[in-house]
Amino acid sequence: MLVNTHILKKLLLILVLILGIEMNAQTYTLQQCIDTALVNNKKLQISRNNQQISEQKRKEVQTNLFPRIDANGEYKYYMDLPYQLMPLSTFNPQAPEGLFKEAQFGVPHNINANLQLSVPLYNPQLYTNISATKIAIEMSSLQYKKTEEEVFFDVSNLYYNAQIIENQLAFIDSNTNNNRVLLNNMQLLHSQLLAKQTDVTKIELQLQHLITQQELLLSKQEQVLNMLKIMMGIDLASNINVEQQVVFETQSEQTANNNIDIALVQQKTRLLDMELKSIKRSRLPTLALFGMYGTTGFGYNQQPNEFLNFYPISFGGIKLQYPLFQGFSTLRKINQKKLELTNANLQLEMLNDQTNMQTINARQQKNITQKSVENTKKQTELASKIYQQILLQQKQGTANLTEVLMADNALRDAQQQYLSSIIEYLKADLELKKLTGNLSTKN
Repeated sequence: MLVNTHILKKLLLILVLILGIEMNAQTYTLQQCIDTALVNNKKLQISRNNQQISEQKRKEVQTNLFPRIDANGEYKYYMDLPYQLMPLSTFNPQAPEGLFKEAQFGVPHNINANLQLSVPLYNPQLYTNISATKIAIEMSSLQYKKTEEEVFFDVSNLYYNAQIIENQLAFIDSNTNNNRVLLNNMQLLHSQLLAKQTDVTKIELQLQHLITQQELLLSKQEQVLNMLKIMMGIDLASNINVEQQVVFETQSEQTANNNIDIALVQQKTRLLDMELKSIKRSRLPTLALFGMYGTTGFGYNQQPNEFLNFYPISFGGIKLQYPLFQGFSTLRKINQKKLELTNANLQLEMLNDQTNMQTINARQQKNITQKSVENTKKQTELASKIYQQILLQQKQGTANLTEVLMADNALRDAQQQYLSSIIEYLKADLELKKLTGNLSTKN
């Protein structure tokens, strides 16, 4: 059985070398994860496309300023020519007034072909709509920046979670090794009748607990890394890892800048105000230049006078349009837009209050977690000293197994608390930067 296992391992190694499979996971730094996400993240790609859509809409509205030329063609065949009533005196000068005679005009075949030109000279609503599209472009740029910050924030949080799991696994590996050494020593003492079987069983139970905890963490690590891969926009089959070392540096206080959410609501308020102006200006007169050049054909296909003749037609003019009454629809639109504008201003005030409250809470959380890092660091150093002392006492026979296990658990708890405090501090600093508008995707 041992020979078969050895051969199997060699075959597996040869297969790995042939296929060029990379056994070690690629380790990404936080900045590398962020840079990859900024290029490949699908939410950002959608946001970039929305920016282009806004730009195309602006160009679409601007095209209404350009001259418009339409080509028209029409053919009509009258099976029954239209009738018109004419005074009977037209045919009979002696006929009394008030008598009419029907008469048919025209020929069966009618052909029209022309070019029509329309040039807007003055349209105040159109100019306002163009200004509104520029505000919409600014909003799409802000929305892209917000999405960028959300990706930065989510990737950072997932990276920190992956780091804490990576360190927890490292702690468990170290503690497992310590427990194995302790188990070997205790088994040796038991074989020499210097220790009880229950002492050996306690260490075995502790070791099994660590192995179970390790399996759970490995499963959780896979889930977090998969979520990180999705945010980065890379294949789930990719084998990646994060840096184990958590860099802790006290971050200085950031100057408060304009929050993205507040800036978006401000732009929304500007857009609503521009839309209100556009509705009001729809009641102003518009002026346009128009003209037409073409030909009209008339045809008759019966004997003895068959013909098809074409005659030119052209004209030009200026059109002034002034809406006098629109059934109060414009007034209703104005009232609706005013209410929307009022709601936007209220939303802006509410968001300012909410952001100020969250900023105060985030600063407090950052200060608390900073103190927690300092305290848990001291606790970890103290727990490590106590554990080493208990081990020494246990070798000298002055400490029992229960004290060793308790010191080991206390050390592991202190290590976990210290690492968790660092991660919580980094997350609090990240949240504060987001609220104060200092969340940057650059180094």
